[in-house]
Amino acid sequence: MIGAIVGDIIGSIYEFDNIKTKDFELFDKRMEPTDDSILTIATADWLLHGGAPGKYYFRYASAYPCPMGGYGPSFLNWVSRSRNSIAEPYNSCGNGSAMRVSPVGWAFDNEEETLAAAERSAECTHNHPEGIKGAQATALCIFMARNGASPALIKKRITHDYGYNLSLSIDEIRPRYSWQGLDNAGDGATCQGSVPQAIACALQAKDFEDAVRNAISIGGDSDTIACITGGIAEALFGIPQWIKEKAQSMLDDRQRLIVADFCDTYCKR
Repeated sequence: MIGAIVGDIIGSIYEFDNIKTKDFELFDKRMEPTDDSILTIATADWLLHGGAPGKYYFRYASAYPCPMGGYGPSFLNWVSRSRNSIAEPYNSCGNGSAMRVSPVGWAFDNEEETLAAAERSAECTHNHPEGIKGAQATALCIFMARNGASPALIKKRITHDYGYNLSLSIDEIRPRYSWQGLDNAGDGATCQGSVPQAIACALQAKDFEDAVRNAISIGGDSDTIACITGGIAEALFGIPQWIKEKAQSMLDDRQRLIVADFCDTYCKR
């Protein structure tokens, strides 16, 4: 799951200032964890301690109310409505369900449990079929990768099961992609408009760093795309220790404790 946090941090300064190149300083003093990291850690906390995932998303959003970039307006409205009891989901297909799901890909020993937990993590807010689909596809990529599946096999499975188009190269995606999605389809912040591109950035990479650079270079919702990509790339390639330590140094003590506990529990099997 630390790969997702790394991707989010690196993408944080490019979310509203896209760059179309892989040539950039990997870490910049302006970079910070955003809501993507906060809610990813909330997912890890849920998996460690049980209960309803929505309660963890509410608690973390309340404890960290003003992250870099902010939360989406629909999610903020859900948090506001959850003050007394967890509110009903709001039928979102936004990519928030996919950006926070990476811990699920590490926590279970079979696909059935992985997909069920991915759905549960999504549906408390993002209960639109595409929101659930994006979370499940991301978690399945991580589950398959950590169990030794090749990028080619993952690509074949995700294309077959979820209908995502993973045929374009990163060089083909880059000039055609933006916050408006591929070819200005208007869906760049949705699962259907960003998860396929994020998966492609991981599957076409040569190593972890290259995957994150792919994700930043295509533009769009850079921190979330890099978060999704980083979560998958960690399972495919591992993460250089210096990158892992740099990202962890940007978390607070509470966040580092949950990350360490989760990794000790699930990532060393």
